[in-house]
Amino acid sequence: MPISGESSSEACGMTLKSSLSIAAIVFAFLLTSPAAPAAQTPAVAPQQAAASAGTSTDFFVMPGSDFDRPGLVPRANLNIGIGHTFGFLKKDPIGDELTLAYTYENAGSHGFFHTNFGSHTEALGVMKNFGLPKTKAVTGYTWIQGGLTSFTGYSHVLNRFYDGEALGAALHFNDHNSIWIQESYNKIPTVPWYTTTGIGYTWSW
Repeated sequence: MPISGESSSEACGMTLKSSLSIAAIVFAFLLTSPAAPAAQTPAVAPQQAAASAGTSTDFFVMPGSDFDRPGLVPRANLNIGIGHTFGFLKKDPIGDELTLAYTYENAGSHGFFHTNFGSHTEALGVMKNFGLPKTKAVTGYTWIQGGLTSFTGYSHVLNRFYDGEALGAALHFNDHNSIWIQESYNKIPTVPWYTTTGIGYTWSW
């Protein structure tokens, strides 16, 4: 992605990084905090309990490349993150799964391989999972993310706000493994909007 415009101040960048770090700590606490056992509830297997509660924890990764548009420009890309569905969000129209993700993308002029110009994004997101008619093997989802993108390779790091919206579908092989494909709209101030198509893998438990 070409970069233009003036860089943001280091103070703004540090504030944003601190906010994301605090949010990540809170998110990790929510994932690791044990729920209080219900009184006189018979013991069930963890997988059965998660299924009955409609919750799961997902580790996802998208290695390789994606294609930026306009222009169908191939970009080296690595997206990795974790998400957790919460039972009390099942009826929320915005989403039922909170995510924390890191994305590296080459921002140089020849984007398939790594260059010194990199785009590093830390983002918090909310994902809405929904079923599709007449199938249980394929589900759909929407994904809204917001965070901080840092551009490297310049005299100093350039920090920008990141906004992303995605629509995708997941093919479930079993309760733990799935492949997903998504189309994303991305916007960063001072950078023209762009869309990407990506394929990834998710391990759920």
